[in-house]
Amino acid sequence: MKRIKSGLAGAALTLGVALAAASASAETLGAALTSAYNTSGLLQQNRALLRAADENVAQALSQLRPLVQWSANASQRFTDAASSSTAFSQVTSKPASLTLELSASLLLYDFGATRLGVDIAKESVLSTRYSLLAVEQQVLLRAAVAFFEVQRASEFVAVRQSNLRLIQQELQAARDRFEVGEVTRTDVSLAEARLAAAQSALSAAQGNLNRARLEYTAAVGNEPGRLETPRNVPGLPSSVQAAMAMAAAGHPNVLAAQKDVTVSELNVTAADLALRPSISLSTSYGVTENLNDSGYSKGLTVGVGASQTIYAGGRLSSLQRQSMQRRDASRANLHVVVDNVRTNAGNAYSDVLVARASRDAGNQQVRAAQVAFDGVREETSLGARTTLDVLNAEQELLQARVDLISARIDEYVGGYQLLAATGQLTAEKLALPVQIYDPAAYYNLVKDAPAGLSKRGQQLDKVLRRIGKQ
Repeated sequence: MKRIKSGLAGAALTLGVALAAASASAETLGAALTSAYNTSGLLQQNRALLRAADENVAQALSQLRPLVQWSANASQRFTDAASSSTAFSQVTSKPASLTLELSASLLLYDFGATRLGVDIAKESVLSTRYSLLAVEQQVLLRAAVAFFEVQRASEFVAVRQSNLRLIQQELQAARDRFEVGEVTRTDVSLAEARLAAAQSALSAAQGNLNRARLEYTAAVGNEPGRLETPRNVPGLPSSVQAAMAMAAAGHPNVLAAQKDVTVSELNVTAADLALRPSISLSTSYGVTENLNDSGYSKGLTVGVGASQTIYAGGRLSSLQRQSMQRRDASRANLHVVVDNVRTNAGNAYSDVLVARASRDAGNQQVRAAQVAFDGVREETSLGARTTLDVLNAEQELLQARVDLISARIDEYVGGYQLLAATGQLTAEKLALPVQIYDPAAYYNLVKDAPAGLSKRGQQLDKVLRRIGKQ
C-alpha cells in the first residue's frame, strides 16, 4: 500500500512546489484553492454541524452524572370556617408558607446502556469528520475545475478571435482577386459566409467565458484574473487497480460509511439493553417556613429505586427490529459506497489516460494542419487552389487547435478528479498555505461536558464568540 500511495501522494505535493515558481503577477491554482478553502460557506456550514455532533458526546456523558435541581414555592391560603370549636362563629385565616427544596438523582446501574450512548456519540463524531473531509474535497475540486474551465474558455476565445482575423484576411484577398477577375463572386460569398459563422462562434465562446468566470467567482470567492497554468499534471498511480485500491482504503466516503456501520451495530445493542432494568439513587432536602408564626419543618429523603419496562405495546420489540434493519442497510450501503468510489477512481484514471493520448495526438494534428494550411495558402496565391480550399484548411486547423486545448484542459481536470476520487484532494495533502481546520479542537473542549460556570465552560464561551465573528 505504501508503494501504491507514492504516485498520488507525490503528485498532490507537486502543486505546492509549482506554486513557488509561478509568476507573482498571475493567479495560480494554489491561490484559487486557498481562497476556496478559506471562504467556502459550505465548509463553514459542515464545520458547525461537526461541532454540533461533538456536543452529542457531552450530552450523552451528562447522563452518567448527577442531576441536581432546586425548587421554591411561596403560598398563602385564604379561608373562612365555622365549626363547633368556634361555637359556629365564622373564623377567617390567612396561613402563608415558603418551601425550598434541593434534590439530586444519579444513575447507579443500567447494564451499560447509558455508557453505550457515549460510544455511539463518539463514533458518530468520527463519521461526521470524514463527511467534512468529503465536503472539503468537493469544494476544492469545484474550485480546480472552475480554474481550468476559465482557462479553456479563455483559450477558445483567443482561438476564435485568431480565426476571425484569418477569415477577414481571406475575405479581403478574395475580394481583391475578384476585382482583377481571378475568382468568381462565389468565392467572395463563401468567405463572407465563413466570416459570419466565425463571428457567431466568437460570440458563443465569449458567452461561455462569462459563464466560466461566474462559476469561478462562486467556487473560489473572487473574480479570476490572469491564470497561471500549473507546470505539472498530477501523476497517476502505478495502475488502475492501484487507484481503485487507494480509493477503497482511504476515501472519506468509505471511512464515513464504515463508522456508520459501527454506529448502527451499537444501536442494535442499545435497543437490546433498553429491555433491562435501571437502578438510580435519589435524595432531596426541603425546608418549609410558616410565615405567620415561627413554625417550620425540615426533611431529608434518600432513596434507591429500580425500574424496568415490562410491556410497552410492542414498541421496544419494534425498536429492536428496526435497529437491526438499519444495521443491515448501513452494511449494504458500505458495499455500495466502496463500489462507487472504486468505479469513480477507475473512470478518473481512464479519463486521464484518454486525455493524455488525445493531447499527444492533438499536438501532431495541429502541426500537420498548420503545414497543410500554409501550403494551401501558398498554392492559392499561385492559382492552384480555390478560396474554398483555403477556408476548409483553415477550418481543419481551427478544429485541431480547439481539440488540443480541450485535451490539455481535460488532462488537468482528470488529474484533480483522480485526486478527489482517491481521497487525496484535501488542503493538508495538497500542502496549501492555509490554517488547516482541526476537527478535534472543539471536541477536546466539550468531550468532558463542562458546565457553563467552570473554567472549561468559560473557554468555550470565548471560542464560540470567536467562531461567531468569522
